[in-house]
Amino acid sequence: MNEGTNWTCPHCENHVTITSTRSKSSHTLHTDNLYGQHTLYTEFTTCPNPQCKKFSLSAELWRSISIGSRAEKQRHVKTWHLVPSNIGKTFPDYIPKPIIDDYQEACEICHLSPKASATLARRCLQGIIRDFWKVKPDKLFKEINSIKDKVDGDTWDAIDSVRSIGNIGAHMENDINIIVDVEPNEAQLLIELIEFLLKDWYIQRHQKREKLAQIKLIAQQKKEAKTKD
Repeated sequence: MNEGTNWTCPHCENHVTITSTRSKSSHTLHTDNLYGQHTLYTEFTTCPNPQCKKFSLSAELWRSISIGSRAEKQRHVKTWHLVPSNIGKTFPDYIPKPIIDDYQEACEICHLSPKASATLARRCLQGIIRDFWKVKPDKLFKEINSIKDKVDGDTWDAIDSVRSIGNIGAHMENDINIIVDVEPNEAQLLIELIEFLLKDWYIQRHQKREKLAQIKLIAQQKKEAKTKD
């Protein structure tokens, strides 16, 4: 992460600019071993938001080579999000618990097992479509097609774009409980789709209902006040 980088804190979810609130370190394994030279990079980032100030900790393992006194990255091996360990966002409790449970678990294992994470995310997507749109239970890709005329074009394009990318497109043709190979970036993309739909459908609907209820209440209070006059 470079100085002056825009960053979203995983704790408070505020968008902030990182300047000097980070600390990076590296450790290189030079000893003879079966896997060759590797370097572990760790990074602490402290949220500059005064109401948060929590730190995040991540680590990356790279195959590396030595150039002079420094190690140069050659091939990325693995990434760990250590603090917080869960990359998931917090959502309101009016969203059905089974959907949130699948989403949270998909987030927790995204980097440990992308294929298992994608399987849970696909099940979460199916749960969202069935609950929100009350579609007839079927295979996921058929359920997605069944709501094409019910959602706005931008939302449909977002869903279809994820479905059409590489392995994800093929996976959505299968049973949601089949575990198949998925790249880490594909699992992350599915999680981002889930987050988008939870906000675009459930939260927007809830906010709309609350606003309309407030308007109706004010109108009713005005009507009652006039009656008393």
